[in-house]
Amino acid sequence: MTTTAETFHTASDGESTQVLDLSLALVGSEIAETAAEVDLGQLSRLATEVQTAGNSTTGRTFVAGAGRSGLVLRMAAMRLMHLGFDVHIAGDTTTPAIRSGDLLLLASGSGKTSGVVRAAETASKAGARIAVYTTNAASPLAELADVVVVIPAAQKTDHGSTLSRQYSGSLFEQVLFLASEAVFQTLWDNDATPAEELWLRHANLE
Repeated sequence: MTTTAETFHTASDGESTQVLDLSLALVGSEIAETAAEVDLGQLSRLATEVQTAGNSTTGRTFVAGAGRSGLVLRMAAMRLMHLGFDVHIAGDTTTPAIRSGDLLLLASGSGKTSGVVRAAETASKAGARIAVYTTNAASPLAELADVVVVIPAAQKTDHGSTLSRQYSGSLFEQVLFLASEAVFQTLWDNDATPAEELWLRHANLE
């Protein structure tokens, strides 16, 4: 049986381009279809939580996630920092203790990632608000959350899923990125701060 990789490596330039075109179309269509199924009411409630924490004189936003989901939330944290929000990434050496009035923003496809669930438990005990992106509305993580956004994608261990032909949670992470960007764009549109002013907050020690 010939694999896609073998087909790609042995194909001519034109055939290789065709294989890449089909892959790009697959990824794009899966993202578009799944993003269209995200409950906008849920996403709006999450955006409100982020906005409330960002507008508070004492509230702060913390983000936490494992693996690729965690990387997506790091990008989201950067954008919120550009808006002037007080944002921290769980696990960084300078991250302070979470407390009442803060928001913890989490992502886990399964909703069972141990470190992420522990973070939610700690935040709950401290009296912080919790907002979660997940595929599993009945998960331990979702049960701890004040706001849940369900992304209807396959979990990373569900290799036989009919929801996606992509590998190991890719679709969840891709739509998570789009959802977090949509939240940022909405907050920025409401804020109306010029891009030039946001840029002044961009890191200059890179």
